[in-house]
Amino acid sequence: MPPSDTHLVSLVFPPEPVWVRAAREAVRTLLAAADRRDLADTALLLTSEAVTNSVNACLRSGCSTPVTLFAEWADPHHLRVLVQDEAPGLPVPYAPATEDDEHGRGLALISYGADAWGVCAHGPGPGKATWFELSPLSPAPTSAPAIG
Repeated sequence: MPPSDTHLVSLVFPPEPVWVRAAREAVRTLLAAADRRDLADTALLLTSEAVTNSVNACLRSGCSTPVTLFAEWADPHHLRVLVQDEAPGLPVPYAPATEDDEHGRGLALISYGADAWGVCAHGPGPGKATWFELSPLSPAPTSAPAIG
């Protein structure tokens, strides 16, 4: 399992598109600290999609409360990423996007790329959280034994 001081990151930011990159970098840092770069491509893509969905939901609804990202090792073999916002309503998957569509792929990508995912409403407000989990195909890399 990753060391206890590198098992969790969180980031709270305004619902503005410029923060999507910072959210990705927070997850990239968590993966690097745990020496799990093998999950980076999928984790960063899915993080981008989840954060973008939250930011866009906030912008559409006029919600100005912060978006929150949590990323953690749920156990030694499962990375969990959760993105929470206070925009009303739950995300709805669009009909399959065509190659010319600029929107509508986010939840489909999360569904396809994650080992598990979901959306949950929480608390007394209108907000929700979108989460996903990734499991590596192989155990964490270890140092090669010294030869000689």
